[in-house]
Amino acid sequence: MDSRIEERLSEFIRSKGLRNTPQRNAVVDAIFSEDEHFTADELWERIRKTSLKASRATVYRTISLLVEAGLLHEIDLGGDQKTYDPNFLDSPSHNHLICIDCGEVVEFEDSHIELLTDCITRRLGYRPQKQSLRIEACCDKLRNNGSCPNLLKKRLAAKRIH
Repeated sequence: MDSRIEERLSEFIRSKGLRNTPQRNAVVDAIFSEDEHFTADELWERIRKTSLKASRATVYRTISLLVEAGLLHEIDLGGDQKTYDPNFLDSPSHNHLICIDCGEVVEFEDSHIELLTDCITRRLGYRPQKQSLRIEACCDKLRNNGSCPNLLKKRLAAKRIH
C-alpha cells in the first residue's frame, strides 16, 4: 500500500478516536491492491475468497471511513449500487466513459476537458478544485459485430448471482 495512504489513514483514524485493527488493514490492503472500480459487495466477495478475515460490516465501515478521509472516491456509474474508485488520490480529476450496452467502464483523462473546466469556472468567478465527467455511450463492438465480450461477461455474472 502507498505510504501516503497509510499515513493519512492512520492520522484520520487517530483523529476519530478509532483503533487500527488487523481486519480494517486487511480491507484497506484489498482495496488498494488493485486499480479497478468496485462495489462494496464485490470487495466483500473478493476478501471472502482469500485468507483475509473481515466481516461484511467491517468492509462497509472501512469503505465509509476511507471516503470520509478523502482516500476513496464514491462515483456514480449508474446501477443500483455505489461504486468506489481507489485511483482517486493519484488523479482526483478524471473521467469515466460507461457503455450503456455492456457496462464496461473506461477511465480517462483529457487536458482539453481540464482546460475547458478551468475556463468555465474562472469565467463564472470560481476556481476549480477537482472535476469529473461521466459519459454514457453505446458500444461500437455490439453495434458493428452484433456481439460484445463485455456484454457476455455481464450476462454470465448476472446468471451466477441468481
